[in-house]
Amino acid sequence: MEKTLNRIHPVSDPEATYFLQVSWEKDLGTGFSLLLSDCQCAWTGKVSEADISREAADIEMDREKYVEELRKALIAGEESAGKYNFVIS
Repeated sequence: MEKTLNRIHPVSDPEATYFLQVSWEKDLGTGFSLLLSDCQCAWTGKVSEADISREAADIEMDREKYVEELRKALIAGEESAGKYNFVIS
């Protein structure tokens, strides 16, 4: 299993700091788990391969391109800093 941990500052609350951990087995396209924490609370979630396919279809994006965008937004870290925004709700 591979994991990444990134510090994020959501546009919904730029002064706040959150930590986002993403875990996956083979590749992001086969599904992944998320853990989001503000160091006081933590939230977890799972995204299945079917969820990824459905979301890509909903936004009419090629599935492989969608998985690549997920990779950039969720696990690329510094290389994608400033290119993706997070909103915590």
